[in-house]
Amino acid sequence: MVTAIILIDAEQSQAPDVAQSLIALDGIAEVYSVAGQHDLVAVARVHHHDDLAELVTASVQKIPGIKGTNTLIAFRAYSRRNLEALWDFTGEQA
Repeated sequence: MVTAIILIDAEQSQAPDVAQSLIALDGIAEVYSVAGQHDLVAVARVHHHDDLAELVTASVQKIPGIKGTNTLIAFRAYSRRNLEALWDFTGEQA
């Protein structure tokens, strides 16, 4: 499984429409409206790198209202549960 975080810049006032279009795409698991340099963050989960390339270039970047994207490919996932297990040297549950 390939996970990627797609940082999205949207046209002014188009973020809600762009978010709805993104979440309708196969391979997009979550979309967040965010504060900061970018307008939206989408989490993509696909089976192969080729699927990600197709999703981003053939689908995401063609959504009206998107000015630009920056895709970050995740190498490894860390979650609170994984980190607690990593740091639990006693074997006891927190």
